[in-house]
Amino acid sequence: MKVLFVYPKSEPLISRHVSMLADGLRQSATIDTADSVGAIRKAAKEQEPDIIHCHGCPSVSAARAILSAVNKGSRLVLTLHGQMEPWAKETNRKVPAIYWQKELIRRAYAVILLGRLELTNFQRLGWNRRTEEIHNAVTTNTISLKEMCTATFAVYQKVLDSNTLELMDEPTVRMLRAVIKVGIMGDRRWTVVLPSEEVNWRHLLLYAEHENIRNYIDYGISILGLSVPPIDTTRIAAYFPDNYETPKPIREKVGDYKGKETDYLVRIINQLRQQPLLLHLIELTRELYRDTVNDDQLAEALEEKKLTAFTKSLMQLLDEQTALDEGYMPLPPADNRLTRQIRQQLENHLNIDSKS
Repeated sequence: MKVLFVYPKSEPLISRHVSMLADGLRQSATIDTADSVGAIRKAAKEQEPDIIHCHGCPSVSAARAILSAVNKGSRLVLTLHGQMEPWAKETNRKVPAIYWQKELIRRAYAVILLGRLELTNFQRLGWNRRTEEIHNAVTTNTISLKEMCTATFAVYQKVLDSNTLELMDEPTVRMLRAVIKVGIMGDRRWTVVLPSEEVNWRHLLLYAEHENIRNYIDYGISILGLSVPPIDTTRIAAYFPDNYETPKPIREKVGDYKGKETDYLVRIINQLRQQPLLLHLIELTRELYRDTVNDDQLAEALEEKKLTAFTKSLMQLLDEQTALDEGYMPLPPADNRLTRQIRQQLENHLNIDSKS
């Protein structure tokens, strides 16, 4: 884990806080510091930190440099040090500064507040709900340095256990797709070639947990006889977008299957148009493999419901996500603008961004 501390060197208490944290965390993470815009840009480019931990409200130019690094993949944590308190904001009413500070706060994976009063006042702003209260060992004896460092590191780990799809390398993504395919089919002969490179199972299993597909993943792993580290993903904390809900089985959205395969498939596809979720793509794939599917009848029903264009794009996504064989597709796949929109929705389901 690589962490870059960004802080104003003109603030003695903040500088002391950063120094204590840096010393306390060096055994657990690679720590670097930056106290100027140039230093931020240099460290972000050379170190490519996993996490940028910004202390205080930075200047407009510093905020821009931080957000540039965030846009390239670093994840942001903020400790405001009281600088967004009502009495503190009275001294800084410049519109550009407030705009960039708000943008920075909204983009943060987590905002650390140093006490209950600061936490309460910050929550009234409504700019970010992902808050953590960690007292400051520099100014209070209610917490030790070790406790402050341990709590801060736990926030970092929580950040890196969030939206793990974004963090997956290519071998892990390929393993995910392969295990999904086997988990659907229940037969290892259907799998694509497994990656020979090392797989990040923590990322893969956490993603499966958050998309509620662990049962398919675990089944696929079992069939393939893979050696996977025991990771209880139900006990690992993560951050989610404000509108996140654990995906529910498709039957809870469209009702139970009642013997009319075409009608049931149309209901599933229509639900996916409203909200594309990986769990529902997997469930749709399973249905399309049934011998009772009448492709001509389904294509007619989809045309009647004006779902033809969407379904063609959906078939492309099923090819990518669940490796559905083309012979089981009721319509030919299409890779177009609509497909890209659906793909982005799937990728952004767990994404924490400026709109969350």
